Amino acid sequence: MKICVTGVGVALPGADSAAALAAARQPSDPVDPAAVLGKKGLRYKDRSTQLGLVAAQRVLSDAGMLREGGLAVDGTRVAVLVSSNLGNLDTVCRVARTIADEGTRGLSPMDTPNASSNIIASEIAIRFRLHGPNLMVCNGPASGLDAVRWGIALLRAGRADQAVVVGVEPDNEIVRELVGGPVADGGAALVLERSEAAEARGATVRAEVGGHTRGASVAENFARLAAEEPASLGGWFASGSAAAALPSELPGHDLAATWGELSGALGLVQCAAAIAGFASGPGGPVYLAAGGDDDDGSAALVLRPPAPTASEPVAV
Repeated sequence: MKICVTGVGVALPGADSAAALAAARQPSDPVDPAAVLGKKGLRYKDRSTQLGLVAAQRVLSDAGMLREGGLAVDGTRVAVLVSSNLGNLDTVCRVARTIADEGTRGLSPMDTPNASSNIIASEIAIRFRLHGPNLMVCNGPASGLDAVRWGIALLRAGRADQAVVVGVEPDNEIVRELVGGPVADGGAALVLERSEAAEARGATVRAEVGGHTRGASVAENFARLAAEEPASLGGWFASGSAAAALPSELPGHDLAATWGELSGALGLVQCAAAIAGFASGPGGPVYLAAGGDDDDGSAALVLRPPAPTASEPVAV
């Protein structure tokens, strides 16, 4: 069963699309959710949820699933998966501090729902009426690509026709204290879709999903997926120790060097950047790695450029 990407959404400072992601350089103005979504419904929602909603709106629109009249597909067949390791950490810490200082009577009924670990995924589902499977992944450095792999699994199991996969992390004082520096304050999103469903609704395919795996070694994951690919890999995206383990003769991209700590958003931002590369010119499949040998595991994924249509010339 072929799985493809039919939508890309980006919500990062100075980058509101995959193309802008490739050109943007921080620092830049932070994302303003109210300017994208309107102010209605954003009050009391934490920063990570607002950023997730921005990424979701952009990816649904890019995939042709969200139009002026509302959702253009069957919402009961759309899954939502969100990756965020730090998402509502500020809310959880604030609630815990309030309970310690004032007891439960000091809690605001408008604030406590944001302490739910699934708040970003559930709010995306509620706002856009996506009633398929709903999953939050908080799995360390590999979390973003893990969420993509779970989306693929849901599609292949027939649980959904489309999967909206979002990776997002906020930047705030509590998060900076934990990770030891600034965080990207945004993320990216994909729409994954079975090829027959994409064809049936006339969707534009932006990439095809190749092999994917998870293991203890970045180099071993790379060797396994490179051996499976029908075409030679054209480059890689990785950060930190994972980047050091990959072949230096291939073009490499470390997005954390530009955007800062991406954590659970890393895998989705890598996917968006790779797809931007496909749109800018011919190229081979790209290897993505999230998590290094010194982490509890490394996730790996190959994205391929979309196959040319009958009207497009084939490079020889």
